[in-house]
Amino acid sequence: MLHRALFPIALLAATAITAHADSRGSDVPGAADHPLIKRFAGSWLAGQRVAEWDAAAVPAAPKFQKADNYKFEELVELEGKVTQTLYIAPRGKAALEVWRNYQQALNAAGFKPRFVCERDCSNLYFAWIRQLQPTKGFVWAKGDVDTPSGSRYGLTSALAHDDGRMLVGTLGKPGQEATVLLYNSLAANATTGLVATYLQIVEPKAMATGQVSVDPAALQAGLAAEGRVTLTGLFFDTGKTELKPESKTQLDAMAELLKSQPALKAWIVGHTDNVGGFDANQALSLARAQAVVTALTAAPYKLDAKRLVPKGLASLAPVAGNGDDAGRAKNRRVELVAQ
Repeated sequence: MLHRALFPIALLAATAITAHADSRGSDVPGAADHPLIKRFAGSWLAGQRVAEWDAAAVPAAPKFQKADNYKFEELVELEGKVTQTLYIAPRGKAALEVWRNYQQALNAAGFKPRFVCERDCSNLYFAWIRQLQPTKGFVWAKGDVDTPSGSRYGLTSALAHDDGRMLVGTLGKPGQEATVLLYNSLAANATTGLVATYLQIVEPKAMATGQVSVDPAALQAGLAAEGRVTLTGLFFDTGKTELKPESKTQLDAMAELLKSQPALKAWIVGHTDNVGGFDANQALSLARAQAVVTALTAAPYKLDAKRLVPKGLASLAPVAGNGDDAGRAKNRRVELVAQ
């Protein structure tokens, strides 16, 4: 398990950042610090989302297009256990002090940065909030971000561009690296005298398989109704073209369908989301379609290669919006299309 492999890192982080909160807010019921990175001393856990397995994304670099509503030029697409947490530090602590404590603990634990933004990060914040919606799906604590004068702001507005800083990188042994995104800012705005810290940790974790059976009759029904069917049981690692072993059930069903209908010819069509360059995505989508054709024409299936033609359409035929992880996941797919 990843946590066991990274146990020394958790100890180092705990040494630098005390785990116990002592503030006016109460933690989200049932929520806790991630074992890898503990909270800044005195902070309270104001919001959290934990998914045992899901897709996530982090910016690959602090580069974005203002003309495209502050959209990042490139994202790192991830899959695994996703833990997203928002903390509020005790009043009187400067944003830089909180930031440096987290940064020092991470560096002591062997953090490998992909990029760090410590100055003029407002546009980076806007791209992150608008494109990746970092607190979507959070469970929130009861309470508000308050000010000495009595004004109050909802926790959902705690992340702000004021005095914001961000880093993205990895922790852990090769092949077991957890991807970390840390964002630190004034909480809501300068009047609160509080600091908000957001941590996203994505740990590599295999998806539970064998939960869906693929019926050749369902494939045929899809072809009859729409002339195409999405092959939801095909799996690839992010950015890779090799079929994962858990794709066998889907391949078995496809082979059974094609053998039961010798006259059926099909295109195997790969699709991607719109993250990254079009040419690269077209090459990726075609290579994944080719991998499916290669698997079906090789042993043990040995289907006639003349019946299957691979095509790659990149992001030209989306079935959902590309504005969030859920939409992009739907668009990354392979389809069986009747010729």
